[in-house]
Amino acid sequence: MSYAIEVKNVTKEFGAKTVLNQVSMQVKKGSIFGFLGRNGAGKSTLVNIMTGISFVTKGSVHLLGEPLPLSSAVQRKIGVMPDYSMFYEDMTALQHLRYFAKLLKFEQPNAYYMNLLKQVGLEDAAHVKTKKFSFGMKKKLGIAQALVNAPELIFLDEPTSGVDADSILGIHEIIRNLAKKGTTVFLTSHNLDEVEKLCDEVAIMENGVVRSQGTLEELRTRFQPTLEVTMKHAQASKDSKAILTKLIENHGEILDSSPEHFTFTLQDDTMIPVITRAFAQMKIDVYRIEVNEPSLEEIFLDVASSQ
Repeated sequence: MSYAIEVKNVTKEFGAKTVLNQVSMQVKKGSIFGFLGRNGAGKSTLVNIMTGISFVTKGSVHLLGEPLPLSSAVQRKIGVMPDYSMFYEDMTALQHLRYFAKLLKFEQPNAYYMNLLKQVGLEDAAHVKTKKFSFGMKKKLGIAQALVNAPELIFLDEPTSGVDADSILGIHEIIRNLAKKGTTVFLTSHNLDEVEKLCDEVAIMENGVVRSQGTLEELRTRFQPTLEVTMKHAQASKDSKAILTKLIENHGEILDSSPEHFTFTLQDDTMIPVITRAFAQMKIDVYRIEVNEPSLEEIFLDVASSQ
């Protein structure tokens, strides 16, 4: 397995306070990776270490196969978009990209920068000074700036916070296209719905420790709140309903019922076929089964509250 990021047993101390405690994490190359945690959980500290702003007390971090501190050659393969990108108000979008590329020693023809602006939906604003940009436009320019060196790995910190719905959809498309081209995207976000839609894997940090990492399905298996199941069926007799009620209550909790439906919770989906067979044996047709799987928000709250 090839990893863009490998964090091994990282501890960060500020005086007597331990902010990160034996943190380990791996991010696959070419994936979109979501990093979650409450304010104060230690997310920003770890990102600051990975992006060279801070240093570890103990442990190691490898980016694109190289240990920190990175060589200039590897640094130029990494892009960073902070939560609040700062721009010179009297410079245009195109001028910003040219200037930033020069700092990174990655100067390109104007057509290259124009293509970047097109990717983020700012081609029509290439010659507009950033003091006239909306908040959403500045977010998009921040992404373009982070992409100016054609990075293999990009850190995006809250790329859609405070952005209107149309801009959010555009930014999501940018992120998906990056991954399709093989760029590894490390996404920090408080928007759990966004992370659920975009990310291949997720890590959840709480109190300076990565409590869990994996795909959404793996997290559901590991920290699964109860499933909510609704079965809509042909009208059942009072006696049949009583038998079915007892069966379901042996494995879960009934939330609602009528002669033609049950809504109940289960710890997992293994009992659904058993319950369905019971309906069949009583010759009661089941018209519809709805299973509401736990959302990432429910998993996140479950992980956080279990500590």
